[in-house]
Amino acid sequence: MRKFIRQQSIAILMMALALPSVAAPVRAPTMMISAANPLAAAAGLEILQQGGSAIDAAIAAQMVLNVVEPQSSGIGGGAFLLFWDEKSKTLHAFDGRETAPAAADENLFAPDGEKMPWRKAVVGGRAVGAPGLLAMLELAHKQHGKLSWETLFTPAIKIAKEGFVVSPRLSESIANEAKVGGLGRFAAAKDYFFDKDGNPLSSGVLLKNAPLADTFRRIAAEGTSAFYRGDIARDIVAAVQNNDNAGMLSEEDLQQYRAKKREPLCADYREHQICGMPPPTSGGLTVLQILKTLENFDLSSLPPLSHEAAHLFTQAAKLSYADRAVHIADPDFHSTPTAAMLDESYLKSRATLIDKQKDMGKATTGLTKETVAQINRALPSTTHLSIVDKDGNALSMTSSIENAFGSTILVRGFLLNNQLTDFSFAAKDENANLIANRVQAGKRPRSSMSPMIIFDKDGELELVIGSPGGSRIINYVARAIIAILDWGLDVQSALDLPHYVNRNGVTDLEEGTAAENLQEALSDLGHEIKIRTLTSGLHGIHHINGELQGGADPRREGVAVGL
Repeated sequence: MRKFIRQQSIAILMMALALPSVAAPVRAPTMMISAANPLAAAAGLEILQQGGSAIDAAIAAQMVLNVVEPQSSGIGGGAFLLFWDEKSKTLHAFDGRETAPAAADENLFAPDGEKMPWRKAVVGGRAVGAPGLLAMLELAHKQHGKLSWETLFTPAIKIAKEGFVVSPRLSESIANEAKVGGLGRFAAAKDYFFDKDGNPLSSGVLLKNAPLADTFRRIAAEGTSAFYRGDIARDIVAAVQNNDNAGMLSEEDLQQYRAKKREPLCADYREHQICGMPPPTSGGLTVLQILKTLENFDLSSLPPLSHEAAHLFTQAAKLSYADRAVHIADPDFHSTPTAAMLDESYLKSRATLIDKQKDMGKATTGLTKETVAQINRALPSTTHLSIVDKDGNALSMTSSIENAFGSTILVRGFLLNNQLTDFSFAAKDENANLIANRVQAGKRPRSSMSPMIIFDKDGELELVIGSPGGSRIINYVARAIIAILDWGLDVQSALDLPHYVNRNGVTDLEEGTAAENLQEALSDLGHEIKIRTLTSGLHGIHHINGELQGGADPRREGVAVGL
């Protein structure tokens, strides 16, 4: 039976790979996974077929992603995870964000009183936070897993040991990072990602990772204590501290790391309930702000690639990113005015700032201490996995090591994150006010990761979606949600749509797509335009008409598969 299942999974994947991603969405009646690599999708699907939960499938798929997509995520990084328990009708939120070392302070990236250049801060140990992915997955598995922890590492161990074929995307990523000098700077990473002549690995090469297979075996057998204590932890700390951009991470920082459960953040949007992660990620809250602001406009009457739709979307994004910049940080260190930021009257007033005939320029936050207090008196939160299991449970998880290849420090086969660069490099703004997202000991840096789960008017599961893409993730996810809920596109068509993006500044239009055609009309409205590559990695599953429909972003190498 197991052999038949594996053969069936491979056949499905081969069919998926043979088709262009602009085809119709993948359809299945009961279970599905959309992941950033076919091998990861196959591993997750096999776990689902064995009776595993969505949590189980996510763990198996994520470990495979660590092997085959090392530049994007892995056990040296962190993640945010939403899990819908269909039986109890409960949504759970798990925070696996990295934490700053106990020795770190607001001068981490300004050691001489001047902010370091971002590229200089990234490479090396300075930006490495205590990784949270494994602790978060173990916490989620203890509460919602069905198969044994050890079983879930089997696919990744096999691939790491026997090898996988380097994809064009991985090869291109290695070459790009080599050009800027980061990836070849440290011996372990250079030995792994470059050939014997010192050239970046080419696509088609068989790449094995025996050290990572050994690391996975230890963690599978002993649990996450094998990672956060003992010789693996000592090797992590030694690698962080012994380089020319040394960091402050200690063994005690690793031992003290704890994943957290938080309250999901939900708000109504038209006839749907949209749910995301709360801070320290800004993703859930900022996506909700964009949507709630746009709720004041009739989007369904506008073509998706019209300049009118692009203008409204980018203006709402500007307003929401302005609030994000000032108000969102680790809730254990900073009180984010979540209720005020999602207040209906506040967002209606923000929507009035949108002029349909003119770009607003640089937006500023509309919330002061006084207005927050007033609203509160009036009142009674990379790679992505989307999964639905046979019991109707759903998972949306975005994970990351931050920059491509993270800090470029490779330890025992896995790369360490550079997530601390998501903190503000300065402690105070131009008015000498303390910045909420400044570096503090033990603090979690603000993120843009936006795993989302959406329910229909009857409270039934409707959509599971998310994306990698740095601070543009929020734009990618919000616009994909609008494409499905307002414009009625199927999930694959929604993910295929050309991008227009704004982070409270320039309006980015996706190079080489129909979005470029918007340049003249948006420029006439006052937009500053930049044509650029916008490499989202959206993965979604839409529950519609009694079946699951899955899609994967054509800009990467992911697939959706189901049975």
